[in-house]
Amino acid sequence: MKFYEELEARGLVADVSNPEIKEILNTKKISFYIGYDPTAKSLQIGNLFAMITMKRFQDAGHRPVVVLGGATGMIGDPSGKSTERVLLTEEVIAVNIEAQKKQFKSILNFEGSNPAIMVNNYDWMGKFTFIEFLRDVGKRFRITEMLAKDSVKNRIDSEVGLSFTEFCYQMLQAYDFRHLALHHDVILQMGGGDQWGNITAGIDYTRKMDAKQVYGLVIPLVVDSNGNKFGKSEGGTAIYLDPEMTSPYQMYQYLLNSDDTSVVKYLKYFTFLALDQIAVLEEKTKTEPHLREAQKTLAAEVVKLVHGQAGLDGAMSATRIFFGEKIENLKDKDLNAIFKDVPSVELKRDDLKNGILVLDLLVQTPLFPSKGEAKRSVEQKGVYLNNDTIPDMTVKLTEVHLASETCMVVRKGKKNYCVVKFI
Repeated sequence: MKFYEELEARGLVADVSNPEIKEILNTKKISFYIGYDPTAKSLQIGNLFAMITMKRFQDAGHRPVVVLGGATGMIGDPSGKSTERVLLTEEVIAVNIEAQKKQFKSILNFEGSNPAIMVNNYDWMGKFTFIEFLRDVGKRFRITEMLAKDSVKNRIDSEVGLSFTEFCYQMLQAYDFRHLALHHDVILQMGGGDQWGNITAGIDYTRKMDAKQVYGLVIPLVVDSNGNKFGKSEGGTAIYLDPEMTSPYQMYQYLLNSDDTSVVKYLKYFTFLALDQIAVLEEKTKTEPHLREAQKTLAAEVVKLVHGQAGLDGAMSATRIFFGEKIENLKDKDLNAIFKDVPSVELKRDDLKNGILVLDLLVQTPLFPSKGEAKRSVEQKGVYLNNDTIPDMTVKLTEVHLASETCMVVRKGKKNYCVVKFI
């Protein structure tokens, strides 16, 4: 299968500016770019779709140019947003850029025969004065054309409205495209479907200024079966690529919970599995849905790509804990991520150093209202410490019983947990 035909088979092409791009991508090696505004310290799993698409292009011989929006990140793209972004300082943006650089380097190859490159649009946008920008760039834009963009129309018609700052965003992105075409031989800009207006603005501007033909290709916006934006947990928390912000276990669980109607699409978007392998998994969602093979494969492939084999091993180990595997030798941050929705209590570390009787510990958790109930549960072998059965009431717990630096995990029955933290 040719490269462009595989993109289509995977559902990766939402729209193109010119059908010529199909033949170009199949027969030539080009330079292309996607821009990312550093609005947070970490990229989210929704951004990962574009990053993986860049990797597909690189693997096919096309050269990726990652544009970090040191300039555009100060303005805020109104595309797909119902309210104006909070403006960030230069210092915050600089910190975010350095953090995001590491994430791109874990996905794309910046060495070898076809290395990706990374640039910051502040390096060229920051040289303009306001007057120069209005004269040299703004002169080439027509208000009627700018108002016709969906990203502008949707906000102008809303109660929030649109600031002049945001209105100018498409000019900045358009200038990026022209600059990259001139200095890096970029002929294709890619992005999510909500970037169509910004991308076409850059195509028009480059043609007006240099009589140069450049192209646009947008990938779909990733949503679940209910139309909700992909990348948010049930509580509305974003799924970040930074393991300190979202643990590999949390990412694994998020993907594992993908519904049957969406998981095949996600496999095509987020993994490098062959289409015939995905077809086999699709069939299993119909014949053996209870096994959730497609979801397990999706979660494993993505977590391994983002966090490496060690991250996947940790996520799998954490998952097995909920099936009764002994809890030991964990880091506090990993244990707390696994049991983030579980009740917890805090006790003094000194009590642990002196030794604390099992019953005295159990009665201080919300699992047992009295020593009598705790005693009966232990006698019935229904109480577990770090997923090990507690043999009798005479056991004295010390630091050797910790599952992580400061924590033990008490379980009553099959599903009732409490984390005990010794501070």
